[in-house]
Amino acid sequence: MSRYFSDASFRFLRALALHNEKPWFNDHKQQYEDHVRQPFLRLIGDLQPALAEVSPKFRADTRTVGGSLFRIYRDARFSNDKSPYKSWQGARLFHERRREVAAPSFYVHLQPGGSFVGAGLWHPEPDTQRRIRHFILDNPGSWKQAAHAPALRRRFELEQNEKLVRPPRGFPADFEFIEDLKHRNWVMWRPLDDATMIGPRLLSTLGKDLATLGPFVDYLCASLDLEF
Repeated sequence: MSRYFSDASFRFLRALALHNEKPWFNDHKQQYEDHVRQPFLRLIGDLQPALAEVSPKFRADTRTVGGSLFRIYRDARFSNDKSPYKSWQGARLFHERRREVAAPSFYVHLQPGGSFVGAGLWHPEPDTQRRIRHFILDNPGSWKQAAHAPALRRRFELEQNEKLVRPPRGFPADFEFIEDLKHRNWVMWRPLDDATMIGPRLLSTLGKDLATLGPFVDYLCASLDLEF
């Protein structure tokens, strides 16, 4: 068992939320490296064996550029919020073909009081949404097994934001999983408390979570003709 994050990780992120400006970040950049970025990169590398057991097609990539860890820097070009930094850190464990086609991913999020683990497709393009909806319509039995299995739903929930008010056009309103077809995102997630994030069992906890999420991600891959 190994610890990755600590109280210092959360202290840094809380302080960054209060002092979200370049001079402050530059003065405290070593704290970011020591308590957030480097521990997260180590966690990503340690997750690769567990991820490979779930699927050989997904990668926990420790490269500092183009790898699993998202940049701390915000793209504020099209946002009213011009804060230069995120007050959290996230990592995506991605499909090997992610640059070629839309693909689901696993995700780990570090944030004081708001950490979570999840998997799925976030903000897919309309064509991808249609493919998933038609696949669920044509394969409801396997969707029930993948997305409504008791072992999954005891720990995870289907993200409920950004749903359509009415059934998507062309789909029967009496379909068993019509509420699932209303989703624009197909993401299973669960919160992780701060004690878990800084505790010695984080790696084993996330390994079990990846395994539990595997059939759901497998189904999404099948809907998009991706190997799992």
